[in-house]
Amino acid sequence: MDVTLMVVVVVVTALIFDFTNGFHDTANAMATSIATGAFRPKTAVAIAACLNLTGAFLSVEVAKTISGGLVDETLINPVVVFAGLVGAILWNLVTWFLGLPSSSSHALFGGLIGATWVAGGIGAINFNAVLNKIVLPAVLAPVVAALIAVTATYLAFRVSARAEPGRVSRGFQLGQRVSASMLALAHGTNDAQKTMGVITLTLITAGMLAPGSAPPFWVVLSAGMAIGLGTYMGGWRIIRTLGRRVSDIHPTQGFSAETTSAAVILSSTHLGLPLSTTQVCTGSIFGAGAGRRMAAVHWGVAGRIVLAWSFTLPSAAVVGAAASWLAETGAVGVAVVAVTGAALASGIYVVSRRNAVTAANVNDIPQPSADLAADLAA
Repeated sequence: MDVTLMVVVVVVTALIFDFTNGFHDTANAMATSIATGAFRPKTAVAIAACLNLTGAFLSVEVAKTISGGLVDETLINPVVVFAGLVGAILWNLVTWFLGLPSSSSHALFGGLIGATWVAGGIGAINFNAVLNKIVLPAVLAPVVAALIAVTATYLAFRVSARAEPGRVSRGFQLGQRVSASMLALAHGTNDAQKTMGVITLTLITAGMLAPGSAPPFWVVLSAGMAIGLGTYMGGWRIIRTLGRRVSDIHPTQGFSAETTSAAVILSSTHLGLPLSTTQVCTGSIFGAGAGRRMAAVHWGVAGRIVLAWSFTLPSAAVVGAAASWLAETGAVGVAVVAVTGAALASGIYVVSRRNAVTAANVNDIPQPSADLAADLAA
């Protein structure tokens, strides 16, 4: 297949992944603020979309890590990147359908690693970088976020214990408008860059960019717009999981969780670590839930989420490896991978529509105000 045509196919596929990342991860930034009534749902996703786009322009450190650190670009080609993206997209759709806040980042890394392993061999993967920049942060980030959030929540409740409850609630709701917005901005600085890094890696493997190049402006813009559009579409299935099924969220807890997540994500972006924002936010929400005395934290849900996390990277790697093996056979193989991926994605979507989130069942999201159901139905 012509290299230029393959690059176009990979870029389009990468932006599709970025779109699924956006609607998959909307819950990260906005689930708690919607649950507590700090934002109305449509307002929340619109703000998150704009700030995701803005965040994409603030840094390229994470993109550089992906485009020049995880795999040996001299041993792979755009077809391999395409196969890895197919694995990531399919896993994103499966976990979205199940309402599980799995990591889009690890789905992407898993798909890319699996595809690279098949095409370039084990030597094409920089396992030191994978361990230090993916595996260890994946283990430590949710734990660190949970510990910070539980401490912040405990202190916030202690400080406000003697104040009038209604005033405390309203005050933290206002604070959540800032903290949720900062979290959405942080999400854009980290997650949008992953797609930028993949597209840049593709351009390098095709000889269109020199090794070590930063993402061109058009890559930054297109990735930011794709994740912003996906965010605006919303991810109500996962929002219900994080906003209701993890814990009974009070505005104080929501503010603590969002502030913690934003701080951790922005720090990782500065260090060039492609952190899983899903894991950070979920850890913060559990920590904030546990930081409130007598709070009902649903640990069974936590177990299912952690199980999904543990399966994400290897599952996407298996799909990416299979797609790479088939795509490497030639143009026909690439076409088969594309058609099969599109068919599976369409099937998941069609099945999901049978249980589509309507105004009736979206009302399962906690309703702190009487206007919530009407705003969802509008």
